Formats: sequence, C-alpha cells, structure tokens
Amino acid sequence: MSRNNQDRLGAATPTPADPPPPAITDSSLNFTVPTEFVELPTQGRFYPEDHPLHGKDCLEIRYMTAKDEDILSSKVLLKKGLAIDRFLNNIIIDKSINVDGLIVADKNAILVAARITGYGAEYKTNVVCPQCLLRTEYEFDLSLASVNTGGDPGEIDIEPGQEGTFFVTVPKTTALFKNQPLYGKHEKQIIALAERRKKNKLPENSATTQLQLIIKSVNGNAEKGYIKSFVDAMPALDSRYIRKAVEQYNPSIDLSQEFDCTECDTRTVLEVPFTSEFLWPK
Repeated sequence: MSRNNQDRLGAATPTPADPPPPAITDSSLNFTVPTEFVELPTQGRFYPEDHPLHGKDCLEIRYMTAKDEDILSSKVLLKKGLAIDRFLNNIIIDKSINVDGLIVADKNAILVAARITGYGAEYKTNVVCPQCLLRTEYEFDLSLASVNTGGDPGEIDIEPGQEGTFFVTVPKTTALFKNQPLYGKHEKQIIALAERRKKNKLPENSATTQLQLIIKSVNGNAEKGYIKSFVDAMPALDSRYIRKAVEQYNPSIDLSQEFDCTECDTRTVLEVPFTSEFLWPK
C-alpha cells in the first residue's frame, strides 16, 4: 500500500493531546518569537532509534530573523559553504538535532518552510522554457510543495530493511544492493568532491559519488573500496534501476509546478530551481 502523502507542505498541527509549544521570548524586548511545526517527509520512520527525530513526524522551527539574514549574507560562511547549514541549525528549536544528521528530504522541507517564514511563499526567479528556450522571470508558489513520505516500492521489487535501508536486486548483474537514505553529511561530501574535481579540471562525477554514498553493501560486502569499484564498473541499466528504486522508496518533497510559456504557449511541469533568489531574494 502506498504511503505517499500529498498534503501540502506547511505547519504540521499537533494533536490535542500534545502540549503547546514553549514560548520563545526576548526578555530585553518582551516579545514572543513565532515558531511553527514543519511536516517531515520521513515521518521519523527512516532514522535510527537513538536519533532525536526517530518516530517524530514534525519538527519545530522559529521564524527567520534579521540575525539569520546576517548569517546567510556572511561572506566568510558563504565562501566556506556553511551559510545555509549554519542558518538551519540556528532556527531549529531542538539543539540536539544537527543538519548533518538530517535526511536530505527533511532538510529540504525545513529549508522551504524557513524561506516561507522569512520572505513569503512567492518565489520569483528566471526559468528557461524547455520548448523554445526563452529565458523569462516566473513566480512559483512554495506553499504548493507536496510531501511524499516514502516507503512505497512502486513497480520495483524492494525489500525494506531497518533504519530506512532497503534491499534491491538489479537486473543485469543480479547483484543485491543494500541502500540507505541520503543525509546532510553526504551532501557536503558530494559538494566537496565536486569542487575538488573542478579545481583539478577533472570531469564531474556527482552521480556515481552519490551512489557510492547511499549504497551500504553489494552482495553483503560493505567495504567502501569494493562498493566504489562495483559502482564504477556497473552497467548503466543497473545504475538506472537503483536510482529509480531510490526515487520511489525514499521520502521526498516535490516542488514541481506547471509553467506556461508566454512565447510559445507551451504548458509544462518544471522543478522549482534553487537559485540565488531562493534565500537571497532581490
């Protein structure tokens, strides 16, 4: 049975049995800082038992403030690639939660909700029509984002494991892969490796790098060198099969929306682009 949840992203309302969220006040100015609950795509089901989000379907964040804008505009943090993570760690109420330990789907949901608290749901940015290639400004509505809570094998034969892992046998080599969700720490590794390869004028390999990070074992062998060698030599058919399995089974936040081109009248669906205007609007 599909566990997909197509509810719109926004504040997750606590049940009547839940205690009210604690007031966060600034004693010097005597006002309450607004907070809201963000629905987590994972619903807490993909975290290990010792993780603070295990079994939690939402997470409380406070609204973006002027101090947070300072973090996002810090040249030092931007240069080091730390601005967004520092910002997210700053607005998450539960300080036992670190962005590196967030599954990427949850991290993205928090980022979108935080952006809405700071600048609203309207997001203007430039897009390119896939038909006529016209570059134009378009306004997306971030409140229309939908959440997929994952756990649905779809058409692929997937065997669920523990702590968000799952097993899948690929068609060409018939190898058995154990896969895990992509975490914030993995994103950092992918970005760091991409920058290193760019600096050394080497071709991009983010796709295979991501596979190496989400694959925990191949035919029971969890040695990283073996996994890397297998991924590098794996037939494209098997690689695409794993990607499709990951896309279907893992939680996600869907930001795609309809786009109507004013030049060629083409109607298509575009993924909301994460450009500089997302957290640094003009």
